[in-house]
Amino acid sequence: MKANVGKLDKGIRLTIAVVALVLYFTKVLTGTVGIVALVVAGLLAFTSLVNFCPAYTLFGINTCETKK
Repeated sequence: MKANVGKLDKGIRLTIAVVALVLYFTKVLTGTVGIVALVVAGLLAFTSLVNFCPAYTLFGINTCETKK
């Protein structure tokens, strides 16, 4: 797997994941919406930690900085 998630993208993903977790555990998001938020948060956190997003490869997106 070649990295395709850059630093800014990684930060945004982690921020969204943390917000979704906080909303779930403070019971703002409950039921099916809460479970979907947890799954999305998990996927965002995982893809940011491994620096690879499978959806990006499908669309040819790469947010990593180029090395000079």
